[in-house]
Amino acid sequence: MERIKHFPIPFFAVVMGLSGLAIAYQKAYHLFGIPKIIYEILMFSAAAAFVVIAIFYLAKSFLYFDEVKADFLHPIRVNFFAAISISLLLLSISFYFYYPLVAMILWVFGTLIHLFMTFYVVSFWIRHNFEITHTNPAWFIPIVGNVLVPVVGVDFLPKEVSLYFFSVGMFFWLVLGTIIFYRIIFHHQLPQKFIPTLFIFIAPPAVGFVAYMRIFATFDFTAMLLLNIALFFTVLLFFMGRSFTGLKFFISWWAFTFPLDAVAIAFMSAYQISGSAFYGAIGLVFLTVATLVVGYVAFVTLVNIRKKEICVEE
Repeated sequence: MERIKHFPIPFFAVVMGLSGLAIAYQKAYHLFGIPKIIYEILMFSAAAAFVVIAIFYLAKSFLYFDEVKADFLHPIRVNFFAAISISLLLLSISFYFYYPLVAMILWVFGTLIHLFMTFYVVSFWIRHNFEITHTNPAWFIPIVGNVLVPVVGVDFLPKEVSLYFFSVGMFFWLVLGTIIFYRIIFHHQLPQKFIPTLFIFIAPPAVGFVAYMRIFATFDFTAMLLLNIALFFTVLLFFMGRSFTGLKFFISWWAFTFPLDAVAIAFMSAYQISGSAFYGAIGLVFLTVATLVVGYVAFVTLVNIRKKEICVEE
C-alpha cells in the first residue's frame, strides 16, 4: 500500500516513450519496409502500460486522495498530469493506422482532457506566485502539448480546430522557451532529477513540424524552420552528453525517450514529403538512437522496480 501512496504521476511518461517509438516504427514500416511486427508490439505494449499505470494511479486517487490533490496543487508536479492526455493522444496516433474508430475515441478523450489541463494550468500560473526555480522544461507538457492534437485531429474535425490547438501550442512554446532558457542560464542549475527534462526542448519543434505538415501538407520555410530547430536542439543535447552521464535513476529518465521518438518521426516525415535521401538517413539514425535509448531506459526501470527503488517517498 505504501508503494501506491508514492506512485508518481510522471510514470505516464513511460507510455509517451513507448507510443512515440511505435509511431516512429509505423512510419519506418511504410517508408523503409521495416517489419510491421515491431510497430505492433510497441503499440500494444504502450496501450498495456497505459492501462497498468492508470489502474495504479486510480488506486492512489481512491486510497490517498490528499496525496493526489497535493500533486494537483504542486507548482511542478501539476504539469505532469497532462502526460495522461498526451499519452491518450499518442495512443490515438499509433492506433490510427489499424483501428481508426479506437483512435477517434482515444483522441476525443485525450483532446478534452488536454483542453481542460491547458486552461487549468495557465490559470494556476496566473493565480499563484512562483519562484523562477520552479520552472523547468516539464512546463512545456500541458501547454505546448496542444500541438499533438492536429496530428490525427485534422482528419476528425475541420482544419480550424487543428489550427486553434497548433496556434496555442506554438505561442506558449516561444513564451515558455524564453522563460526556461532565462532560468537555466541566469539561475541555479536544474536539480539532478530534472536534468533529463532538457531533452523536452526537442519535442515542440519536432512535433510542431509534424502537425504543421498534417495541417498544410507543404514543405515550406516554416516547416524547414521547425525541423532545423528540432535538429539543433538534438545535436546540442548530444554535444552536452557528459551532462547526462552518471545521473542517478529517476522516472524522469523517460524524458529522454519521447523527444528522440519525435525527432525521428519528424525527419522521416520530411523524407516522405520531400523525397530527400538526406532527411531519410537522418530519420533512420535518430530511429536507431531512440530505439537504443527507450530500450535502455525501460531495462533500467524494470531493474529499479525489481529492487523496489521506485514509488518511494521523496
